[in-house]
Amino acid sequence: MTAYSTIVSFFQQGGIFMYPIMIVLAVGVSIAIERYFFLTHSTAVNRKTWNELLPLIKTGNYKQAMVITSKSKAALGKILNYGLSRTRSARRRDDIETAMEEGLMEVVPRLEKRTHYLATFANIATLLGLLGTIIGLIKAFTAVSNADPAEKADLLSASISMAMNTTAFGLMVAIPLLLIYTILQSKTTSIVDSLEMASVKFLNILTEQGKMGGKAS
Repeated sequence: MTAYSTIVSFFQQGGIFMYPIMIVLAVGVSIAIERYFFLTHSTAVNRKTWNELLPLIKTGNYKQAMVITSKSKAALGKILNYGLSRTRSARRRDDIETAMEEGLMEVVPRLEKRTHYLATFANIATLLGLLGTIIGLIKAFTAVSNADPAEKADLLSASISMAMNTTAFGLMVAIPLLLIYTILQSKTTSIVDSLEMASVKFLNILTEQGKMGGKAS
């Protein structure tokens, strides 16, 4: 028997609950792929934006930096644009810091968007597998109750084996989804940390240039 035939047989024997688990897998993988490429692209764009803005900020060319950040679609560009916009009127570090925190609160939900669904889908897949197994066992015991005594053991053994397929498939879906969720969460946290670090570096540069005073006492 080929691997394909084995997989098809395993799927068919699992019963109707194999289909919703498969749907959960398909949706989860779609979200995982979209989020992975989005976060990877976001990391690259943020790094490029920072490398482009850093020389301008260090030389005090805030006007050109604002032109770049106002057109930037990068998360870092949006955050620094909030800060640069406040440099004209702010007198304290806290004012610009608060403005950039507002920008950070705006971009973070976009970075975290849909990722949490993967953990939910992993739980759903596990529960669907267990539910399919329980229903399969109920049907198995109902079927063998009216069977010939000589056939009961074999029939029950085969029925239980089939019923367990849904639990196995549910776990095969849930475990990778949880691993992918952890990876994406780690990437998201890394991006947020880099945004916060860039914000602090920006504030420190402004402070060194005497653009503003220190924190309010």
